[in-house]
Amino acid sequence: MSAKALKDKLIKGERVYGTFFQHAICPAVVDFLPPGALDFVIVTAEHNALDVADFLPMKYALNAKGIACLARTHSRDPDDVSKVCDSFDGVVVPYVEEVAHAKALAAAAVYRPLKGRALQKAIDKNEWPSQKTKDYVTNVKCADTVFIPMIESLAGIENLDAICSIPGVHAVFVGPNDLTTTMGIPNEYDHKDLIALLKRVIDVADRHHVAAGCWFGRTDQMLRTIRQGARLVVYSNDSAMMKDAMSAAFTELRKG
Repeated sequence: MSAKALKDKLIKGERVYGTFFQHAICPAVVDFLPPGALDFVIVTAEHNALDVADFLPMKYALNAKGIACLARTHSRDPDDVSKVCDSFDGVVVPYVEEVAHAKALAAAAVYRPLKGRALQKAIDKNEWPSQKTKDYVTNVKCADTVFIPMIESLAGIENLDAICSIPGVHAVFVGPNDLTTTMGIPNEYDHKDLIALLKRVIDVADRHHVAAGCWFGRTDQMLRTIRQGARLVVYSNDSAMMKDAMSAAFTELRKG
């Protein structure tokens, strides 16, 4: 139900709120999440030594609290995307920029279990083995699966209109570290060119009724993007928020 609730909110044009779990794999952590704070969590094995499977207990604990659990893959291979979607509520795929690749990734997520020639016909011509197969895939097997490609390059932004037109794309998510690096302004998250590009991404996505957003670890940057119209809010991560909370508390305590 948590996945369905998240997908319904995205389709209805509502704003959804989430964070990354980058290191937390003990499901007991979920008991400490504030009620009503999160619509979703993205567990990620992209920038650490963990595997996506290490986060599977977190998925069940989050679902028990009504929070959807998406997984960000390290791989950009459609077969790996399909595998992840068989276990988690959806997938976030890094560095998507080519339209054909985006179509293959989306189909791997939301046209499961079609493969091979049958899948290619569904992608290219919207031709299915039967209406019964199409109904099963779209209304049963993948009915609540959420697919989110990450836009992390200038090429991805140039192709964004086409990417947002792909069936099964429910949101697009900007990775600011990779994007600013390809822009030649690495980690300058307050740079006017980045701010302008984010507005462009949000506006293009809105025209297709697709949610858009960008990761930020500072609330002022996140609020700025929300005011630009972002509907996919992905704020900070587990370890960064713990560091910020402890730093603020103990800095105050050491003042005496």
